[in-house]
Amino acid sequence: MVFSSSLFLLYFLPVFLLLYYISGAKVKNYVALAASVFFYAWGAPTFIFIVAGSIVIDFFAVKEMHQSTGRKKKLLVAFSIALNIGLLLYFKYANFFVENFNELLAAFGGKPADWTKVALPIGISFFSFQKMTYSVDVYRKVHVPLKRISDFALYILMFPQLIAGPIVRFNEIADQLEDRRLNENVDNRLTGFFRFALGLGKKVLIANVMGEYADTVFAMNPSEMSTATAWMGVIAYAFQIYYDFAGYSDMAIGLGRMIGFDFLENFNNPYISQNISEFWRRWHISLGRWMRDYLYIPLGGNRVSTRRMYFNLWFVFLISGFWHGAAWTFVIWGAFHGFFLIADRLFLLKLYSRIGKIPAIAITFVITLVGWVFFRAETLSYAVDFTGQMFSFTKGPAVYISQKVWIMLFIAAFFGFWGAFGKVEQWQMKLFAKKQGLSTLMVMTLASILLFIISLASITSSGFNPFIYFRF
Repeated sequence: MVFSSSLFLLYFLPVFLLLYYISGAKVKNYVALAASVFFYAWGAPTFIFIVAGSIVIDFFAVKEMHQSTGRKKKLLVAFSIALNIGLLLYFKYANFFVENFNELLAAFGGKPADWTKVALPIGISFFSFQKMTYSVDVYRKVHVPLKRISDFALYILMFPQLIAGPIVRFNEIADQLEDRRLNENVDNRLTGFFRFALGLGKKVLIANVMGEYADTVFAMNPSEMSTATAWMGVIAYAFQIYYDFAGYSDMAIGLGRMIGFDFLENFNNPYISQNISEFWRRWHISLGRWMRDYLYIPLGGNRVSTRRMYFNLWFVFLISGFWHGAAWTFVIWGAFHGFFLIADRLFLLKLYSRIGKIPAIAITFVITLVGWVFFRAETLSYAVDFTGQMFSFTKGPAVYISQKVWIMLFIAAFFGFWGAFGKVEQWQMKLFAKKQGLSTLMVMTLASILLFIISLASITSSGFNPFIYFRF
């Protein structure tokens, strides 16, 4: 079940909100937990038992760790981390490792190993990271563990951010899990609904249209497409993945606010970045912060030699790429971004400062587009051929671009880059704030209802409604 479906919008969400709002303060968490379990089980009925089992083990392991000292405490936090990394490695990467091992055996004339492919649990990349923040935050004494296992289960399984984040760190939400009464008010519900409707519109009205065209281009043989077609295809995909993922994050933030939770922002106009370092401060912010605080800094961060610091940066983004998907294309994508992060520090930042804001944004966007080719391509060879076609400057048969695609491409580009001008970012922050005047709330509510209706009409009239991060 995804947010941009008639099932969720017309049945699941209204029933859940009705039950949640009429429930007393003491049972709201149980209502939210029951809805979250149902939400997950609907899409992965078998895996819910595996997830539930790991939640029980983690809860009691961390509880015992909190009461322990010395070597036992270290062993318990190591056990918790190993449990979650082990589940991630098995369910997400076992197929990848076996397939590559078999290719190596075949290269030396060996017989491939028999293997039954492992199915991927929905959202495992996100809830595994959240479970690790729980154990590490308690270990570091950032926050005490939760008293009730039901609250911990809600933290991990909470349906607004279960499938694709944002990655919610335990210490930032722990108090809200136990008491949200200050956040449960009409203003939050209305601004939350506005944020949800805005995200739904991004996903359904922009991302889906861009995605349908991008799929057409990426289904072609690169040698048969023109340079213009290759660029149009990857630009469409760049806007698809942005409005798809940022739209989901908006919906998650909005839903969370409607039930009293404050989730941090996950996107901030990433395509106006003037370098790749800035891009990663604006794109998938929760993942970048997680990688920084739970991997980069423990590796030594900036406190090590320059050479080691560069290696740490590159290694962290190599892991980031692999986290996104079990394929060499994602590994190369991560290494690609790691390379430009190092290049920024070596010389690119100085170059960008000399050429000015607009050229820097343009160059960074082109670098990002090349990276998206590897993210989108099914194989490395296809990605290399596609990239080569982008810079071959050859003519060929053009792929028909409908008027609808042109209109949405213009809208996507406008809202993708408008943060670079004037005080748009400051205005956005005010628009997304919880506190609004009465007249502003009325306008936002009317806009929300209109956008919700238009989006729902688009969903029911179209059979194309993919969700990119659903497989991560």
